[in-house]
Amino acid sequence: MNDILLAIGEALIDFMPDKKECEFDEVTTFSPKLGGAPANVCGAYAKLGGRAKLLTQLGDDPFGHKIIKELKQYNIDTSCITLTDKANTALAFVSLGKGGARTFSFYRKPSADMLYQPKSVKKEYFDNAWALHFCSVSLGDFPMKEAHRAAVEYAREKGVIVSFDPNLRFNLWDSREKLKYTVREFTPAADIFKISDEELDFLTGETEIEKAFDKLFVGNVKLIIYTCGKKGAFAYTKKTSAFGAARKVEVKDTTGAGDGFIGSFLWKLNQMGIDVNGLEDLTQAQLEECLDFSNEFCTLSVMDYGAIASYPEKVTVYN
Repeated sequence: MNDILLAIGEALIDFMPDKKECEFDEVTTFSPKLGGAPANVCGAYAKLGGRAKLLTQLGDDPFGHKIIKELKQYNIDTSCITLTDKANTALAFVSLGKGGARTFSFYRKPSADMLYQPKSVKKEYFDNAWALHFCSVSLGDFPMKEAHRAAVEYAREKGVIVSFDPNLRFNLWDSREKLKYTVREFTPAADIFKISDEELDFLTGETEIEKAFDKLFVGNVKLIIYTCGKKGAFAYTKKTSAFGAARKVEVKDTTGAGDGFIGSFLWKLNQMGIDVNGLEDLTQAQLEECLDFSNEFCTLSVMDYGAIASYPEKVTVYN
């Protein structure tokens, strides 16, 4: 059965602060938590009962072994993860501002994931795959970028859905223009493209999503997911569109919320039996069902701290 979600990219340790609504220099204690967008997406998919597999490289160090141990605890397949002594596992220190907004300070120059080689991506990984997901963090000019190209090529050969969430992290790039160019370079390779309201203007030069369609519906893109935080989320195909409202709650931490959204959205699509050929024909009702599900998934997540640790295993949608 082709139901496995593959995600390629970074897995790292998020060091979470002991207090929020403060600056970095006011934090007195940081606690290590499993993080990295591709790992989080796998976590959302797996906690809902799906089969997820992460393609990455970690340092052969205590943090790398900690990540593998925790991934296994969340039932994420770690058999495709390689270890290296050439670089350490990536770290990210996080501060939480008002409303749970995050600021990151990365230790990744280079980190083990950046050195993940294309030859480490095996064609057989895709034999029972349903979708491949990736972000932009690992698309800089290092070997991991070429590993992404290999993964997308194998996904295309196997008829696997390709999902891309730019998940912009400006402080990891020397040039914002290079980041924009790279996202645009990889967008046509995706069947599903997720973008947030905070990313729209930077990537497209537009502040209204409908005016950006000519820059987003490119190449293979069949479905656009547009998230707007507490304002809800939209989904668009070339034939229809839908909106899902978000329930208002007290937000503790938004870390991993966007990853949880796309991970749960992909899980819902898989449960509906949608394959790459069915994306274009999704109905408004189906899109609304996915949006409502993922909005509630994220609502439950932001009411607690951390990423995967805060993801629910079951979601009840209240319309």
